[in-house]
Amino acid sequence: MNRKHSILDTAKKTIDLERDAIANLSNLLDDDFSNAVELIYNSKGRVIITGIGKSAIIANKIVATLNSTGTPAIFMHAADAIHGDLGLILKDDVVICISKSGNTPEIKVLVPLIKSAKNKMIAITGNLQSFLAQQADYVLNTYVEQEACPNNLAPTTSTTAQLVMGDALAVCLLELRGFSSKDFAKYHPGGALGKRLYLRVSDLSSLNQKPQVSLDTNLKDVIVEISEKMLGVTAVVKENKIVGIITDGDLRRMLSKSENFLGLTAKDIMSANPKRIDEDAMAVDAMEMMETNGISQLLVEHNGNYAGVIHLHDLIKEGII
Repeated sequence: MNRKHSILDTAKKTIDLERDAIANLSNLLDDDFSNAVELIYNSKGRVIITGIGKSAIIANKIVATLNSTGTPAIFMHAADAIHGDLGLILKDDVVICISKSGNTPEIKVLVPLIKSAKNKMIAITGNLQSFLAQQADYVLNTYVEQEACPNNLAPTTSTTAQLVMGDALAVCLLELRGFSSKDFAKYHPGGALGKRLYLRVSDLSSLNQKPQVSLDTNLKDVIVEISEKMLGVTAVVKENKIVGIITDGDLRRMLSKSENFLGLTAKDIMSANPKRIDEDAMAVDAMEMMETNGISQLLVEHNGNYAGVIHLHDLIKEGII
């Protein structure tokens, strides 16, 4: 077997091994899981998640997922906790300890301190006989038969199982809270996902110039308007109502077909009844309309009046596309 095949074979074995371990997690779920979800859901405090080594990295990710889906959470490193960070834990907080073995020295020191403060504790561990599992109020079993590491040492399959268990917790809590796409946008205002959920057409079109000509505007002035406003398009407007559109493509087609341009006006080259969108519509709806119709610009209206232009480049710039 050559090196390329050997690499691919190892990668496939790793993926298959972790896939099977994850599939088995559903068989390990019991009442402790649902009780843990209810505990967090009914808590007046936050979720404090702790671990050490690779489990600490997984804890950080679970904290991020919980925070972004409506459950306040804080990461506390298990080693730092016994050197002052225990002050993070408040009276009503629920603590989640993550440890594959459940028997690390840091966990053995930390757990009794949590218990003495009378905070409820959830264990995410693969060892039900461990010190952590025996001391926890609820245990989420993340047992895996073996690590993907050929020496069965480096945390690989086990950390994937911890991560998936954390995702399961977060999604259950999300559903209990009725966490909606609008809520998600509120917590992700600066990201592309959030922008797809809250950014409106007017937020983008208001930043553009507003090209417009009348039905009788001559060809030269039409070209100047399109060029100066730099959107590749102009609306044709009568009494502030959209009656047509002229794009730079329309100009090119006209130039290729006509030999006499004298006397041509906007109404001679415009496309009547153009696609348009209300300024209060979502920007993502503008994107879908452009994609469906194979166009790069949409004219924007407000209360039936011409309000501006939204361009495909606006959507790209904001990460909507």
